[in-house]
Amino acid sequence: MKRWSHLILNLILLLAAGYWLAAGRSGAPLSVAEAAAPSRSNPVTAGVRMAQTATPAPLPGRAKIVIANNLSVKLAIDKWDLWATGGPHLRGANVYQRRTYPELEGTYNGPGPVGTPFTQEDFDRLAALGANYVNISHPGLFTEQPPYVLDEAMQENLDHLLWLIAQADMFAVISFRTGPGRSEFTFFYGDEGSWFDESYYNDAVWEEEAAQDAWVEMWRYTAKRYWRHPIVVGYDLMVEPNANHVRAGEWNPEKFYDAYGDTLYDWNPLALRISTAIREEDGNVPILIGGMGNSSVEWLPFVQPTGDRRTVYLAHQYTPHPYTHQDPDESGELRLTYPGEFDVDHDGQIKSFNRFWMAKLLRTVDQFAAQHDTPMAINEFGVKRWQPGAAAFMRYQMGLFEQRGWNYAIWAWASSWQEGLAYDAFNFTFGPDPDNHERTDSELLDVITGYWSRNKLRPSFVQFITD
Repeated sequence: MKRWSHLILNLILLLAAGYWLAAGRSGAPLSVAEAAAPSRSNPVTAGVRMAQTATPAPLPGRAKIVIANNLSVKLAIDKWDLWATGGPHLRGANVYQRRTYPELEGTYNGPGPVGTPFTQEDFDRLAALGANYVNISHPGLFTEQPPYVLDEAMQENLDHLLWLIAQADMFAVISFRTGPGRSEFTFFYGDEGSWFDESYYNDAVWEEEAAQDAWVEMWRYTAKRYWRHPIVVGYDLMVEPNANHVRAGEWNPEKFYDAYGDTLYDWNPLALRISTAIREEDGNVPILIGGMGNSSVEWLPFVQPTGDRRTVYLAHQYTPHPYTHQDPDESGELRLTYPGEFDVDHDGQIKSFNRFWMAKLLRTVDQFAAQHDTPMAINEFGVKRWQPGAAAFMRYQMGLFEQRGWNYAIWAWASSWQEGLAYDAFNFTFGPDPDNHERTDSELLDVITGYWSRNKLRPSFVQFITD
């Protein structure tokens, strides 16, 4: 009854305010140049949309949070509504934060314990382009080595980021990349000898009960600290669980679970334990859980729901990897295109990579959502900015997310410090030329900001129900 009374109250307030919005936020999203000079205007143009690039039609019959213009009062909603009621409501980007290693990189990643450094201007530019959501991909708050205790430097950095994001009037999800028994180098597995040696690997979380116990306690502490934070709308328990890769060397989910199900390698029991600990401190903030196999779509069917009714299940969508992560060959050519024909899934067979293939891929997510009656999200996806057909690929893919009502966050939004670094393949503000390393307008950027322009909600517009 309490939930219905909230909805009825909101409807009365909205009717009193009048002026229903039939489309997105008033005004067009800003170009890159305009983000630094907000007084100018230059509407995004979508260009000609061919059959492979057209935005999918919305699915019928979805409930909506209807938002009125010129509201004199804040909209009273539950944080769960942002994920479960007629979305998407959150469209934005990831920010990448990792521990720095001065002995390996000097000040390459920043002068502090975490990098790269972000400024208020960095988040203001993101908001000016239309984003209303930041997925903070961040080191966990506890140390990686025993004894597993609070790392105050990590906590201070997270607090600072949340403050900056709040000043930019965006929502945030806390996502822990690393923590007890898990170092940043799990994401560079197989690259030892490049800029680090094997001693930097730490994946003990998949072998030691003490490390898993510490992950549980780290999240209990995190929930107790942030449960009433006004912009925190989700806890993502672990970024890309990967025991299948770094311990088992197995990329077939059926074979992996036949061999390692219900062992310490299995993420499902640990996710359940973490979820239970969070709910002992915080019954409100939604929990986000992805699967093993780096949270790829293919591994989603093997996720075991925890039974918590305020959990969103997620996938990271970089498939097909040969296309999204393609680099120019020795002759400078990019041979894989969207649409195109190539071996999309490393099985030796040539397949058509087009909108039909993409829609089929996401049926796996649809089936999981239907089977478990749960909302879904894509809190990482992306493409290297120079891929042939990248704008068309992203237009159709983001349209599929929209059609299904999934919140989503692209990889990744770069800090002004990071813009000076050599690796900027996923910096979609730099355009399609691999040799360009400055902000410029592009068709890919237009696609992204065009979807971001549909955002209607920001923290300043809402009052969250917490009881």
